[in-house]
Amino acid sequence: MADPAATEASAAQPGALSVVLAGGGTAGHISPLLAIAGAVVAQRPGTRITAVGTEAGMETRLVPAAGFDLRTIDRVPLPRRPSVDLLKLPVRLVRAVRQARAIIVDTGADVVVGVGGYVSTPVYLAAWIRRVPVVIHEANARPGIANRVGARIAARVAVAFEGTGLTDAVLVGMPMRRSIADLDRSADSSGARASLGLDPDRPTLIVTGGSSGAASLNRAIAAAVPDITAAGIQVLHITGRGKRIDGDDGARFTAAGYHQVEFVDGMERVYAAADLLVARAGAATVSEVSAVGLPSVLVPLPHGNGEQRLNAASLVAAGGALLVEDAAVTPRWIRESVVPLVADAERLGAMSKAAYSQGVRDADRRMAELVLTVAGESR
Repeated sequence: MADPAATEASAAQPGALSVVLAGGGTAGHISPLLAIAGAVVAQRPGTRITAVGTEAGMETRLVPAAGFDLRTIDRVPLPRRPSVDLLKLPVRLVRAVRQARAIIVDTGADVVVGVGGYVSTPVYLAAWIRRVPVVIHEANARPGIANRVGARIAARVAVAFEGTGLTDAVLVGMPMRRSIADLDRSADSSGARASLGLDPDRPTLIVTGGSSGAASLNRAIAAAVPDITAAGIQVLHITGRGKRIDGDDGARFTAAGYHQVEFVDGMERVYAAADLLVARAGAATVSEVSAVGLPSVLVPLPHGNGEQRLNAASLVAAGGALLVEDAAVTPRWIRESVVPLVADAERLGAMSKAAYSQGVRDADRRMAELVLTVAGESR
C-alpha cells in the first residue's frame, strides 16, 4: 500500500522543494533510497520526491508501491576490464546523462541524492552540469565505482561504515524503514512467527541469501534440514526469487519443521521471528541486524571486491555475529556449529546485546537533515 505522505509529496505543488534521488537495481540500493525519501517528507512535508532508476531494476515495483514518482534512464554498466561494454560506454553514458539532465530540469531539482549503482553516475554528472548540488550516501565499507566518481563533485558525502576512504565523509549509518529501526523483537516475535506460518514457541533459524538468493547457502541448508529439525529447531528458508529448492522427485522440497519461501515482504517480520539469522553480509543486512539486535551468521559473497567482509567486520568484532566463508558452509558445519548455537539461549542473548550496541537507528533522519540543509543552501 502506498504511503499517503509519500503520495502527497510526489504530487506537491509547483514551488515546493524538489529532491531527486538516484539508485536502483537491488534492494540494497532501493531500501535506503526510500528510507531517505520518507524521512525528507516527514521533516519537510510537501517536498516533491522523484526517484530515478532503470526499467530493469526492482525499483519499478518498489518505488511506485511506496507512493513516489519514478523516472527511468538507460542502464550504463561501468566495466572494470576491457570488454564490448567498455567500448560502448561513452555513447551510453552521454545518452543517459542527457536523459538524467532532462529529469533534473523537468523536476526543478534543488538537490540530487545518490545511493550508488549503475543509475547514479549519469545523474551525478547531469547534476554537476546543471550546477545542482549532490549528496551521496555510500552503504558499503568499500565504495563502488559510481560513488567514488560522484564523491569528487558532491556537496556532502555520508557513509554507513567507517573507513570507506571517501574524502570528508560523514558517518550517519544506514537509512532503513522505521518499521525495522523501531522494531521490538521480543514483543513482536510471536506475531511475526504466526504471520510467517511458524510455531510461535519453537526455536527458529531463518536463512536468506538476500533478494537474489544464494545457491550455495540454499544447497547447504536444504541438505542439513534433517539435522536441524531433529534438534527441535524450525527453519524458514528464504531461497530468493526463482531459486526454489526441489526434492528428488522434482516437486518443492518439504519436511516437517521446514518452511520454504522465495521472498518475504517486510523483513521486520523475519528479524522479529528469528532466534538466529544466516545471511549474506550485505550492508543493509549488517546494519539492520545490528539495529534490531538479532544474532547472525554472516557469509560474505565469495566474489566481488570484498566489501561484504568489511561490512561485517565491526559487528563481528563486537561479538554480535559470526563470520563464515562461503566454502565453509557445509551440512556438517551447520550441524556442528549452527544447531548448537540456536539452542544456546545464553550465547544468543549475549550476541543480541552486542549487536544492538552497534546499531544506528536514526540514519534516515540524519540523512534527511543533511539533504535539506544542502537544498536550502542551493536556493
